[in-house]
Amino acid sequence: MHHLRYLSVSLFTGAGGLDYGLEEAQFDTAVAIEMDSNCCKTLRHNRPDWHVVESPISEVPSKQILSLAGIKRRELDLLHGGPPCQPFSKSGYWKTGDAKRLKDPRSDTLKEYMRVLEDTLPKVFLLENVYGLAYEGKDEGLKFLKRRIDAINRKHGTRYSFSWEVLNAADFGVPQVRERVFIVGSRDGKLFEFPKPRFCDSEKPLPGLKPYRTAWDALHSITDLSEKAIPSRVKGRWGFLLPSIPEGRNYLYHSEKGEGKPIFKWRSRYWSFLLKLAKDRPSWTILASPGPTIGPFHWNNRPLTMREMARLQTFPDDVEVLGDRRQVQKQLGNAVPSAIGELLGKEIRRQFFGEKVRSASLTLIPEKARLTSQAKKPTTLSISETRKARLLEGKS
Repeated sequence: MHHLRYLSVSLFTGAGGLDYGLEEAQFDTAVAIEMDSNCCKTLRHNRPDWHVVESPISEVPSKQILSLAGIKRRELDLLHGGPPCQPFSKSGYWKTGDAKRLKDPRSDTLKEYMRVLEDTLPKVFLLENVYGLAYEGKDEGLKFLKRRIDAINRKHGTRYSFSWEVLNAADFGVPQVRERVFIVGSRDGKLFEFPKPRFCDSEKPLPGLKPYRTAWDALHSITDLSEKAIPSRVKGRWGFLLPSIPEGRNYLYHSEKGEGKPIFKWRSRYWSFLLKLAKDRPSWTILASPGPTIGPFHWNNRPLTMREMARLQTFPDDVEVLGDRRQVQKQLGNAVPSAIGELLGKEIRRQFFGEKVRSASLTLIPEKARLTSQAKKPTTLSISETRKARLLEGKS
C-alpha cells in the first residue's frame, strides 16, 4: 500500500538519528540545520538530497528555512529536533552542583527552536531533550517551552497542544537503556498520547510485554573480523583490568563488596567505569564523550566500533558515521535512537493525520536472536597486576 509522504524540517540534527527514524515513518527531511561540521559531513554523505545548513541556528533566518523547503508558513507537516541542552543534563548538573539552567546562555537553543516554530507554524512539532529538562522542581526549561507555546497560540490564533513524556528507549525495542524527554504538539489542539511500553526486563516480566531486546540481538551478526580497525584493547591506565571483569559488570566487581580483588572503594567511581556489555541485556547508554576507561565496552574486552554503536542506536545499516573514533562516538552518543523516531513518527501519522498505521511493528528494532555464545570467564588478575592497580588507586 502506498502511503503519503510528509515534509519535515530538522533543527539541531546531529548525526541524524531522529531523522532516519522519521524517514522510516514516511517523513522526509527537507532542511537539516546543524553547526557541527563532523555531523554535517555524516549527513551529506548519507543523505545527499537533504538541504544541510552548516550553521548555528541563531544565524539561520526562518525565511531561509521555508525557502529551502519550498513552502510557505503553515505548510510544514513536522518541525523536529533536539536542542542540545547541557544546562539540563545530569552530568552538567553534578559537575556544577546546581546548574543555572535557563540563565545559562547554552539554553538559548530552546529559544531558537521556539523562534523557528513561531515563524513556520508547522502542523506538528516534536522536541527531544535530556531527562534533566523535566526534573521535578528544576523544570524551568519545560515551563519556558509551555509558556512560549501559550504565547504563540494567543498571538497567531493557533491551538498548539503540549504533551510530554520521559521515554526509555529499551521499553520500545531499542537494545539500549536510554531515557529522554519528548514533547509533541499539534496545531489544531489535539493532544498526543504517548505509546505505552511494549518491552520489559526479562528478570521482572510483565503480562503482555516482550522481553527487552538485548546487546546480543543487535550485535551477534557483527564478527570481530567483519569490523575494520578495532582497537585491540582499551587504553588508559586502567585498561588492563577489563578482561578480569565479567560480562555485564563494572569496576564494582573489584571492590570490597565484589567478588574480584578489593581494589576500589564501593561506589567511588562513575557507574560506567570499566563497564562491560552483557549479551542477555540491553546495552547501557552510549555516551558522547567518555574517557578511555568509560564503557560500555564489548564483551570481547575492546571499545565498540562505529557499526556496533550505530546498531545499539538502531541507526539503519546503510548509514555510515564519519570521523575519527572520538568524533564518531560523539555523534552517536548524542543521537536519538532511530527506532524512537520511527515510533513517534508513526504515532503522529496515526493520531494527527488520521492514517491507519501500525506503530507496533517497528522496522528498525533488531530481531530476537538465539544466544549461541556463552559468557567468557573473566581472567584472573596476577599478584603484580593487583598490586599495580592498588598503587594506581592509591594515587588517583
